Amino acid sequence: MPQIIETQPDRTDLPLAVMPTVFEAMIEPFKANLPLLHDIARVRMYTDRTTDKETLLARSADADAVMVIGFHIPDAALDRFCGFDGGDGHVRCFAFGGTGVASYINMAKTRERGVRVCNIVHYGDHAVAEHTFALILELARETGRLDAEVKADDWTGAEGYALHGKTLGLIGFGGIGQTVARIANGFGMHVAVWNSHVDPAAATELGVELIDDMGDLMERADIVSLHLPLLESTAGIITARQLDRMRPGTLFVNTARAEIIEPGALTARLLRGDVQAALDVFDHEPLPMDDLLRTVPGIVLTPHVAWRNDEAYVSLTRQVVQSVASFFTGGDFNVAN
Repeated sequence: MPQIIETQPDRTDLPLAVMPTVFEAMIEPFKANLPLLHDIARVRMYTDRTTDKETLLARSADADAVMVIGFHIPDAALDRFCGFDGGDGHVRCFAFGGTGVASYINMAKTRERGVRVCNIVHYGDHAVAEHTFALILELARETGRLDAEVKADDWTGAEGYALHGKTLGLIGFGGIGQTVARIANGFGMHVAVWNSHVDPAAATELGVELIDDMGDLMERADIVSLHLPLLESTAGIITARQLDRMRPGTLFVNTARAEIIEPGALTARLLRGDVQAALDVFDHEPLPMDDLLRTVPGIVLTPHVAWRNDEAYVSLTRQVVQSVASFFTGGDFNVAN
């Protein structure tokens, strides 16, 4: 049975915020921030990890707010959480522990029904940027494969791919993209950027080249890395036609969201076998065993963990708790919808 952490359980006059599941590494950071809700809301936090929808719903049955840590809320579950269309819940606020909330909750439906959704910002800029470069370096130097070969007494080795002097094309230039650019500058790379709204001061500071056409950037870059948020305006913004402009030998990395790519376009491009890729995000998570991406030669896949490190957890947990406190006290902290 999971441990249940509760604050002010006798204060039934206060609204209830429930965290129905959590990553173990987040438990202590969350506990440190729960005093922010003192005399504002009761908290019930389950300390195990589950994505079972019935379990999540049962644990949140009497919640006024739910802290969403690493699980999706499909429309049918949303109805039940919030009491829509005969559902028995009464949740009026979801505080999501991430930035890409649109791929986890139906934002249009929550807006229509007056349910607040909050996300968090800039909590993982460094974490995601560092993981981005871990993936780039794995493609360039194949350390994982070489480690396995040496342990198997195979000393064949492999030829490395130099990053110095290469062009890194960034699609998206917010906090994460800018942090990636800083790291790339340390490697002596040339950084080119496509973004619909670029901070001129950041572009000047980091010495990046701005490119107006995304397809032109795809064609010119030696390495393409995606850093756009998932919004209504960015869903499917990267098309098959643009991906087709990548030159053979290009390295492709996605630590943003899979849904910013036209459905099926990336798989089709990679199955041609002339572009190497490393991906941390997928249309369906966990990635189905029969997904064709698993068959792409040399592909590197990680399970949506770019955002997960100790530094990011501190900021993430505080912002989630602040979002709930703000909702119950009439504020608008980190409102996403």
